Parts: sequence; C-alpha cells; structure tokens
Amino acid sequence: MGKRDGRRRDVGGGSRSRRFVRALPALMICAGVAFDLGTPAEVTAVPLFTAAPLIAAPFFSLAGTVRVGVAAVLVVLVLRSSDGALAGVVSITDLLTLVSVVALSLVINRVVRRGNEQLASARVIAETAMRAVLPTPEDRIGGLEVAARYEAAQADEFVGGDLFAAADTPYGVRLVVGDVRGKGLDAVAAVAVVIGAFREAAEQERSLEGVAQRLERALAREGSRRGGLDSMEGFVTAVLAEIPVGSDTLKVINRGHPEPLVLHPDGSLDVLVPTEPALPLGMGLGAWPDRADEWTLPAGAMFLAFTDGLSEARDVKGAFYDPAERLRGRLFPGPEELLSALTDDVRLHTGGRSTDDLALLAVARPARGQQGRRTTVKIVRRDSE
Repeated sequence: MGKRDGRRRDVGGGSRSRRFVRALPALMICAGVAFDLGTPAEVTAVPLFTAAPLIAAPFFSLAGTVRVGVAAVLVVLVLRSSDGALAGVVSITDLLTLVSVVALSLVINRVVRRGNEQLASARVIAETAMRAVLPTPEDRIGGLEVAARYEAAQADEFVGGDLFAAADTPYGVRLVVGDVRGKGLDAVAAVAVVIGAFREAAEQERSLEGVAQRLERALAREGSRRGGLDSMEGFVTAVLAEIPVGSDTLKVINRGHPEPLVLHPDGSLDVLVPTEPALPLGMGLGAWPDRADEWTLPAGAMFLAFTDGLSEARDVKGAFYDPAERLRGRLFPGPEELLSALTDDVRLHTGGRSTDDLALLAVARPARGQQGRRTTVKIVRRDSE
C-alpha cells in the first residue's frame, strides 16, 4: 500500500474517532432514555445522563457543553413528569445530582480550554524561537543549489536540537549539520551557540579545521559560563563541509555524526566515511587536531547531510533506515526533489511513527549548461504522522 493510501486511512480513522466522540454525549442520553423506559421506576438511569456532560466537557466548546447539560436535565424532567414521579424524593435527588454534574462539567470545560490556550501559546513561542535560531539557507549559494528541511517527530512540536546552516564565504560555501544531545529549550540554546559560532567562524577562519575548533571553543566557553557542559546538553554531533570556489573538491570534517553522502548523476553514490573517527563537539577539545577529508563533488552531483533522525528511523520490525541503500541507483532533478523523496520514503519506512526529529541539508553542483537555472526552495516543517 502506498504512503498516500496509508495517510488516507489514518486520516479516515481520525475522522471517525472525532465523529464518535462528538456523538457520544447524545448516545449516552439516548441510552439513558432507553434504560429508564425499560426498567422499573426504582431503577435510575441518572449515571448515564450525568456521563453525557462529563464526556462533552473536555471535547466540546462551552456552548456545546451547556447544550448537552441542558438536554440531559430536560430529558430527565420529561421522563419524571411522564411517570408522575417528578415531586418524589428520588427524582429530586437525581435532578440535583445531574445539575451539580452539569455545573462541574462547565468548570472542567473552562479549565481544559484555558490549558489548551496556554499550550497553543507555548507552541507558538517555541516555534518562533526555533525559527529565529535555525537559519533559512538561500536557494542558491555560491553557484550551488541548496535545500534544507526540518521535520519534527511529533505533531505540533517545533523545539529540538537538530541544526543546519550554509554560508557563502571567501573560502567557498561552508556547511554544517548537527544534532544537540537532548530536547527542549536547553537544546535550542545549544543550537544558538553552534549556529552563531559557525556564522562567525565560517567567514573568518581560513580552514575548515579552524571552523571546527571555533565551534569547540564556543561550546566549552558556554558550558563554563553555565557551570558545566551538561547544563547546555553536553555535546553536539556535527558534519562540517566546505566546497571551495571554482573547484569540485569537497572537504568534510565529521565529529561523531552519521556519514553524509555524495550522489552522482549516474545513480552511484559515495558514503563519506571519515579516515579517523572523532568525538562530537564539546567532548574532544584538545584531544587531537581536526583533519578534513577531501572528496569530489563533480558537476551534477549532490552532497547530502542528515541527522540520526533519518539513519536511526526504524520500521515495525526494528530495522534501521539505510539512506545509502535506499538512494543508490535513484536520480533526482535537484536537492529539493531529493529531500522530498527522502522524507516520504522514511515516513513510509516507519509507518509515520518517527521518534526523533530530523534535519536534512542537500547541496547540488549544477550540471554544465544549467548554472543559470534557479529553483525556488524553502524550509518545510512538517509534522510526522
């Protein structure tokens, strides 16, 4: 079954659930009427009537909850009037109980609505903070086509520790893709430190190794200011890359991050495995000097870097997603098409059950004769299903 079919089935299931919840208070009232008419007078159906406004309270608007409560009270009044027991002690007790529950339902509805409003406000603030920290790359940088994408693991979740950035510098186009340990606002603070240090270092440092060391020092400095690296999530796995001006050379430094890929126009690809494994940023200061590996990025080829939200995505059997295996032999017109196909494929692999955010950055060197072509590219934030 295709992804779209799966989506339609999920959406259909969600719609049916919502319709059932909306209908449940009316069903409880109807069940109460049937129970009351089919049982002796001394047997009460008030529990069913009281359940109706309680069910409506967290799901309905205030007006909708009021309507359900009033309907339940009116039905009980009609039933007790029809059997001549309206003035009885039991009937009065049932009515008082029902009215009390309706009042309680209105209080619950107000509390739930206020909580939802606060949650919505917090989500807006979180999204604004994340978008302010995470830069939006231009669609074309230094003659290269660029596309980036961030996908949250949970719906309506925008705060995470994945990051990417691209900069056109005197030394060529420089890139970073990273993943901060942890979640929440502390992770966003670490992302801000890394992105800020990268923007400055990418312009000033003559070598990619110098950029990596600047990021290392920035994390150490911020960790000391906060009383330790653990105060700002501890460490950051990252890939830094540089594509010098007028060259097909690709320089890469990998600090404990999933290996990026180079996709060639004939469908083949290279997995950029570092010659020497290195610790993540924030853990290796002074341990050894960074050394960039050199690869080639010929005309028509694409460089793809990603976080472990892609490479550690699992299917229902627990098998990891292998981006190299899934992309080998496939051709893509440009970086945006590559990212679209990749996110669709990983969602199909996981069945929409992603457990980690993912960030993707793709850079393409246009094929000869296409250097003037422009592609509209923007950051797309989509929530996993």
